[in-house]
Amino acid sequence: MNERLSGDAAEEAKAAKAALRRRLKAARAGLDDEGKRARDRRIGDQVLAWWRRTRPPLLAVYWPLAGEPDLSEAYAQLAQEGAALALPVVVQRHAPLAFAAWTPGEAMSVDPMGIAVPDALRTVERPPALLIPCLGFNEHGYRLGYGGGFYDRTLAPGTRPATLGIAYACQAADFASDVHDVPLDLIVTEETAVE
Repeated sequence: MNERLSGDAAEEAKAAKAALRRRLKAARAGLDDEGKRARDRRIGDQVLAWWRRTRPPLLAVYWPLAGEPDLSEAYAQLAQEGAALALPVVVQRHAPLAFAAWTPGEAMSVDPMGIAVPDALRTVERPPALLIPCLGFNEHGYRLGYGGGFYDRTLAPGTRPATLGIAYACQAADFASDVHDVPLDLIVTEETAVE
């Protein structure tokens, strides 16, 4: 009987997270193009300020999917200022991400997961700092992603890298973290003031 109740509770929690993901995707999709570009610039400015202060030797960025903040202007500025950048690469499902060195403007292709990766994959060790896109985030720094668990598996082993969650302020949500979730060091939105 208790196993059945815990199974029911798990299914309810799963359904609630799926509904939350749909709501957060809709909120993000509801941002108008001009307002979204302005938000992206403000987020990018915060990332630049953070990088200029901390100067990690390698920074993992991300290629934006389905309405995620597009920080391409900030990436170009980072590269111009000497930042070494990398993009995440999915090597297989249910595994940590790999990373490939990347320079803005280089030739890209789409991998089997539908994610843009550099044509010439030059794999690197896990960077000491990662920008991580968030579908949602809570007040405790936990991220809600798309449910694949790639970033949680990537952050779990070894020395913990610095982590900056990237999201719009409208993606703040109230949700409980799971046991495998890893809190991020900082959530950067268009309303954040990174010093």
